[in-house]
Amino acid sequence: MTTATFSTAAPVRPVNSTARIATASFIGTAIEFYDFYVFATAAALVIGPVFFPQTSGTAQMLSAFLTFGIAFLARPLGSALFGHFGDRIGRKSTLVASLLLMGVCTTLIGFLPGYAAIGNWAPALLCMLRFGQGLGLGGEWGGAALLATENAPKGKRAWFGMFPQLGPSIGFLAANGLFLSLAMGLSDEQFRAWGWRIPFILSAVLVAIGLYVRLKLEETPIFSSAIARHPRVKLPIAELFGQHWQPMLLGAASMVVCYALFYISTVFSLSYGVASLGYSRETFLGLLCFAVLFMAAATPLSAWASDRWGRKPVLILGSLAAIASGFLMEPLLTHGTIGAVALFLCIELFLMGVTFAPMGALLPELFPTQVRYTGASAAYNLGGIVGASVAPFFAQKLVAMGGLSYVGGYVSAAALLSLLAVLCLKETRHSELDRTL
Repeated sequence: MTTATFSTAAPVRPVNSTARIATASFIGTAIEFYDFYVFATAAALVIGPVFFPQTSGTAQMLSAFLTFGIAFLARPLGSALFGHFGDRIGRKSTLVASLLLMGVCTTLIGFLPGYAAIGNWAPALLCMLRFGQGLGLGGEWGGAALLATENAPKGKRAWFGMFPQLGPSIGFLAANGLFLSLAMGLSDEQFRAWGWRIPFILSAVLVAIGLYVRLKLEETPIFSSAIARHPRVKLPIAELFGQHWQPMLLGAASMVVCYALFYISTVFSLSYGVASLGYSRETFLGLLCFAVLFMAAATPLSAWASDRWGRKPVLILGSLAAIASGFLMEPLLTHGTIGAVALFLCIELFLMGVTFAPMGALLPELFPTQVRYTGASAAYNLGGIVGASVAPFFAQKLVAMGGLSYVGGYVSAAALLSLLAVLCLKETRHSELDRTL
C-alpha cells in the first residue's frame, strides 16, 4: 500500500529578479536625491530672499546654506532610527518608510509660505521640514545599498551596488533640468514668487512611483537567512558603537571626498558663478546638467574596476586625483570662459563618480549582517557632516577670506582625509557578506 508523503520543508522564499533589484535600488535613491538636490539648488538661488529677506544679500546666502546643512546633521539620526528597524524588522519596510518621510517633507516645502506671509514661522518651519528630509535620506541610501549588495552574485557586489549610486546622477539631472526649464520659461519675478515651488510639489508624484516599485520587493536572502539562524540584535546602534566603531569612522572618513567634490562643484559653484562670476542661472544650470553626465559615466566604470581590482586601488587613485583637482579651481573658474568652467565641473563630477561608486559595496562589506543597515548608513551619513553639511557655508567664508584658492584647498584637504582613511581600511572585495555577529 502506497502512502502519500508531504514535504515539511519551508517554502522557498521568492527571489528578487535582477531587474527588480536594479529598479528598486536605483529609483529610490534617484527620487530621494532629487528631493535633496531640489533644496540644494533652491538654496543657491532663492531660499535666502524668500525666507530670510530681512538680512543683507550675503547673510541671506549664508542663512540659506545653513538650512541646507541642517539635513546633514539630521542624517546620522536618520541612519540610527531607520538602521535600527532595518536591522531588526527588515530592509524592505524600512526603505518604504524612509522614502515616504522624505517625500512628504519635500512636498510640504513646496507649499510653505515665505517670510512675507507668516514672518518668523517661515524659516522655523523650513528648518523643521529640512530636518525631516535629512531623517528620511539618512535611512535611504544604506537600505538601497543593502538591497543591491545582499542580492548580488559573488564577484559582482560593486556592480550591483552601482545601481543606487546611479540614482544621484539622475536625481540631480532631473532636479537641475527642471530648474533650468523654469528659469528659461519664467521671468525672475515669477520664478521667485512661485516657480521655484514646482519641483518640490512634483516630488509627490515621484514618491508614489517609488513606493509602488518597492512594495513589490521581497526581503533580501542574506537578511532572511541571518534572522532565521541568529537572534536579532536588541539595539544595533549600541552594538555598532561598542564593537564596530573603527570601520564606521574609517568608512565615514572615506566618504568625505565624495561629498566635498559634489557639493562644492554644484551648490557653492552655482551660487558663486551666478553672484560673482556673472553667469545667468540658465547658463550655469546648463553647465551642471552637462557635467553630471560625466559623473554618471564614471559610476559604472569605477564599479567594474573595483570588482576586478579591488575597492582600495580605485579609491586611492580617485582620492589622489581629487587632491590635485583642488588646485584647478581658481585658474579654471576665473579663466573667464565657459569652456574653462565646464572643464572644472566635469573633472570634479567625474571624480565624484569614481570615488562614490565603490562605496555601494565597500560600506556594507565593513559590517556583519545584524548591524549592516545601521553601520553602512552611519558611515555614509557621518561623512556628510564633514564633507557636505558645512561645505557651501565654509566655502562662502573661505572665498571671502582668501579667494577661490582657499576653497580649492578645502577640496584637497577633504580628499587627503579620505585617502588616509582608505589606506587604513582592509580590502573587502573578497569578504563574505553573510557573516554574522
